[in-house]
Amino acid sequence: MKFKRASGILLHPTSFPGRFGIGDLGPAAYQFIDWLAEAGCKLWQVLPLGPTGFGDSPYQCFSAFAGNPYLISPDFLLRDNLLQQEDLKNLPDFPEEKVDFGRVIPWKLKLLEQAFLRFNNAPDAVHREFEQFCSENKFWLKDYALFMALKEANGGGSWSEWPEQLRKRDKESITDAVQLHTDAMARIKFSQFLFFRQWSDLRAHVHHRGINVIGDIPIFVAYDSADVWANPSLFQLDDDVQPTVVAGVPPDYFSQTGQLWGNPLYRWDALRGNNFDWWIARFRAILQQVDIVRLDHFRGFVDCWAIQAGSDTAENGLWVSGPGDDFFKVIEEVLDDISIIAEDLGEITPDVIALRDQYNFPGMKILQFAFSSPDDEFLPHHFSTNCVVYTGTHDNETSRGWYESASEHERDFARRYLSIDGNDFAWDLIRAAWASKAVYAIAPMQDILNLNNEARMNFPSTIGDNWRWRMVEGMLADEKRGRLGELNYLYSR
Repeated sequence: MKFKRASGILLHPTSFPGRFGIGDLGPAAYQFIDWLAEAGCKLWQVLPLGPTGFGDSPYQCFSAFAGNPYLISPDFLLRDNLLQQEDLKNLPDFPEEKVDFGRVIPWKLKLLEQAFLRFNNAPDAVHREFEQFCSENKFWLKDYALFMALKEANGGGSWSEWPEQLRKRDKESITDAVQLHTDAMARIKFSQFLFFRQWSDLRAHVHHRGINVIGDIPIFVAYDSADVWANPSLFQLDDDVQPTVVAGVPPDYFSQTGQLWGNPLYRWDALRGNNFDWWIARFRAILQQVDIVRLDHFRGFVDCWAIQAGSDTAENGLWVSGPGDDFFKVIEEVLDDISIIAEDLGEITPDVIALRDQYNFPGMKILQFAFSSPDDEFLPHHFSTNCVVYTGTHDNETSRGWYESASEHERDFARRYLSIDGNDFAWDLIRAAWASKAVYAIAPMQDILNLNNEARMNFPSTIGDNWRWRMVEGMLADEKRGRLGELNYLYSR
């Protein structure tokens, strides 16, 4: 796919409005896509769609291949006779503006159990569809289903706390576990079937409305994941299958002590020896979900910050080499015409830029970072066409929140640069992004809605009030759609 000038909105499905405590793939998602298309936008960007684990972060998933069961729409389960109205009679009084994960998750999982029970009486065609799904996804699905079944059986904690035979995947113990947890594995596979069925339907509607989906591949996977448990030889683990070094970044814009992500680092030598087969499978899987891939932490393919496992902060680490050109040569050869955006933020070295440019990947420009001086690389007059400009991202303040908290020097420079008075800063920043040379211009939905930092999605390097923001009914106003449509017309997006 060649990149063509376009615009879009960053909005994760958990943030859709609705009565079930968390945004899902139901009617509100279709309403948003219709609104987006009518505004003239051609892009919808989402965060990783996997099953969230530690801290409810979409960047710490139980699988790099599975879908998030919490996104399954109860409305569509009702439509498909996999639920009945009586199954929703004790619907909790969930908050509208935030996801209360502690209440939503057990309720949603119980609802999916009920759908699985009703599946026994579903038409034969649905059963055949389920069996076909299991067959087509056997590469990852069996390991994931067993992993999640064992997590349930062991109290939900990390697999590092399981009995040694299961941690180290003793063949006899795994065979016994599959037999013991057959029913739980079938239920977990069924939830995956429902997710991918609903996502496939939604994506077909997205394409019908002339929109492409941008989705994330986080470079690293969570330690507490089926990926690491099922493929320990691909990661830097010790004899007790514990990480020896973990990922993060040194002190930076977001944190004075760096960001300690805790993901195990890859054994790139082992992956290279298998011609990067696991990564190719990962790309193929996400390309069944999205049209354009944003590679999170692109720098890690050149070198990454390795921190001794057990460290309290990311301050003490060292840069270790990634696979570099070897990796992307294989990806380019095997996956024809893949569209990749390189997340090239942070401390970027010349070799990272060289790798990005060698493959002509668009990099990222964040306008909130721009207003320190006329020489700042994030100012639009420095852009090339081959980049994606964002007003902000899920990791930043909202644009209104940024303006309210920025230094007077930055606010003054922003007002002068944009020729504005600062009373409508989020939309002034959107206009600057849309007017720029960047091939893609994207704004988080919070900026479209002109919300302050109470609507912020994530505070990097913290655990707590993250990933919870939701829209409420009525926010998709005609006035905002018309205003966005005017910018798309004026700037040929």
